[in-house]
Amino acid sequence: MRILFIIFISFFSLSSIAQSYKSQEIVAAPFEQSINKTGKLAFKRTLDLSFKATGYLKVLTVDEGEYFSAGDTLAALETTELAATKNATYATLLNAKRNVHRVSELIAKELSSAQALDTAKTEVETARAAYKNAFYNLEKAQIIAPFSGQVIKRYTDIGELQSPGNTALSIAALENNWIVKVALTEREVALLSLNQSVNVRLNNAGNINGAISKIPAISNAETQLFDVEILLPSVNSKMRLIAGQLAHVSMGSTSADYVYQVPIDALMSIDDQGYAILMVVEDGETPSQQAFPIYQLNNHHIYVTAESTNNAITVVTHGWHNLK
Repeated sequence: MRILFIIFISFFSLSSIAQSYKSQEIVAAPFEQSINKTGKLAFKRTLDLSFKATGYLKVLTVDEGEYFSAGDTLAALETTELAATKNATYATLLNAKRNVHRVSELIAKELSSAQALDTAKTEVETARAAYKNAFYNLEKAQIIAPFSGQVIKRYTDIGELQSPGNTALSIAALENNWIVKVALTEREVALLSLNQSVNVRLNNAGNINGAISKIPAISNAETQLFDVEILLPSVNSKMRLIAGQLAHVSMGSTSADYVYQVPIDALMSIDDQGYAILMVVEDGETPSQQAFPIYQLNNHHIYVTAESTNNAITVVTHGWHNLK
């Protein structure tokens, strides 16, 4: 009778212990990490446009923020003086050619010299160069859109004097030119690769697929962070994106290293060697403490190195303090 009582007590104790904790089986898997950051929209490249001739601005068809198509006339100068200059230089060129013909006839009659003919021919070349320059200035008295895009900045207004080299408009293409700039740490950058798919969420456009287009070789001197660029190839003018607006970026990465993703509640302690102490349940045995190398740690999970790629462990997630 006493033996039966002891067996009953032992069975009752084991059942109580089993009910005092919760365990979870965890299978080894490649380490996956999600990087969630906030970045800013920007144009990858912009283009400054200026007139190649001097004159007063007469036509301005676009303003800041407006869209245009390739081949559109964006701005144009008053061309009255430029056209008059072109016509005058053309008339000079015609006179120079006539003069060459006249001198040639005089030479044939031995009434002029070869030197006079050379001088006349030089005047033709000088007049031709002046005419080409005047024609070029008249042709370049307007700014034609080289691609479809958006006006970023307007630096001039109707009636203002324009000079070569002074920027009149800054523009940007829309196709394959929108990017998100996000600052990452050295450890985060090491997890990324070029052309990696990225999910970008914008308040006015929803979720957009992107791809990492630039990973700098050196960090920003001021922030000590790496300014990564994410290209948004599928955007269009209907989305009404604005340079400088915030974008929420989610980037995932998978490592070749296998780990156990253990709930943070299962962590008993960290020993002097930096190993994670977990309560592990093995088949038919009482739960026991084991040490695992820590691979990564966050607010929700602790990732410990797996011994093999096809292994699994069962850890006590709640109630391990009852088993010490």
